Amino acid sequence: MRTATMAWVIAILISHNVYSQNKRLRDYGIEIGVLKTGKNNAITDVEGVKVGHTTRYKGEHIRTGVTAILPHSGNLFQLKVPAAIYIGNGFGKLAGYSQVKELGNIETPIVLTNTLSVPVASDALISYTLNANPNVRSVNSIVGETNDGWLNDIRGRHITQDHVLDAIDKASSGPVDEGNVGAGTGTVCFQYKGGIGTASRVVTDKFGGYTVGVLVQSNFGGVLEINGAPVAKELNNYPSQFKYDVDGSCMIVVITDAPLDSRNLERLAKRAIMGLAKTGGIASNGSGDYVIALSTAKKNLIPYSSEEIHRESKVMRNEAMSPLFLATIEATEEAILNSLFAAETMTGRDGHEVKSIPKNKILEILEKHHKIKGN
Repeated sequence: MRTATMAWVIAILISHNVYSQNKRLRDYGIEIGVLKTGKNNAITDVEGVKVGHTTRYKGEHIRTGVTAILPHSGNLFQLKVPAAIYIGNGFGKLAGYSQVKELGNIETPIVLTNTLSVPVASDALISYTLNANPNVRSVNSIVGETNDGWLNDIRGRHITQDHVLDAIDKASSGPVDEGNVGAGTGTVCFQYKGGIGTASRVVTDKFGGYTVGVLVQSNFGGVLEINGAPVAKELNNYPSQFKYDVDGSCMIVVITDAPLDSRNLERLAKRAIMGLAKTGGIASNGSGDYVIALSTAKKNLIPYSSEEIHRESKVMRNEAMSPLFLATIEATEEAILNSLFAAETMTGRDGHEVKSIPKNKILEILEKHHKIKGN
């Protein structure tokens, strides 16, 4: 319930610019959904998952990078993970899709970067896998992208194999850097500075106590909403018949420790697009909106070779999926908003400037619509 005290506190914090010292959505009292978060509210809350970034910020024109996600710390080629990829809108270049669709697993780290660096990132993943597996002759590398060409000299192709391998080498558990880092260094979202964002949810013990973690590379457009408040409309910053610049892309990685097969992972991936829609994203004609979903349940990891012709696994029933669907929607929505709140104003190629979201104005809007905790 709204109180005069809460409104007074919000006003004082805004006037003293205290909010600008915080980074993530929940630091401002904004809570998305009803489920609890994991310890770090990050994709790394799923046990064993690691994330690493390489950020390229050089001179006036290089604003790009690499983000690597490792599902577990073992040899991924030897112990593959069940996986699925869902395409919300296919204006993109996600390498490795067809084999994942056919076989239902992933055998390399997941790498995110810019559009024109997909080939070099794939090459780096091949090198990484071959070095760890001397007898291997085929590798299905998984690389996603968004186009950072407004702020970055994308034609210069400033990502090398070493940058990709460095991101993999840096990958760690715990808190994840967000905003203008890694693959999110030069991205734009809702006409503001986008970037890397992450969040997690934990379902109740009644439904297994499983964790769902999401990481996004936000670079898309639409009509921004935050926690149901019509932010873009109130800021008068949204597409119209005179200006409809909503193209871009969003890469979404969903990881869970729930024991799911590729079929139910695809169903899970579809729900991430609902989370994107809740932020006001519309999956426009020129947007590449892809979701990579995988399960790290240890008993369901898939050995590269085995003398057995059968593989036993324990998977969730269809009827048990709904809590995981909700967790995915909430974590995706919050991860996208975290990418915006963590990002900072950036100037890049040819002097192009993209400003960060106007936090103070947005907080006033959310306070008005009773969307801040305690309000």
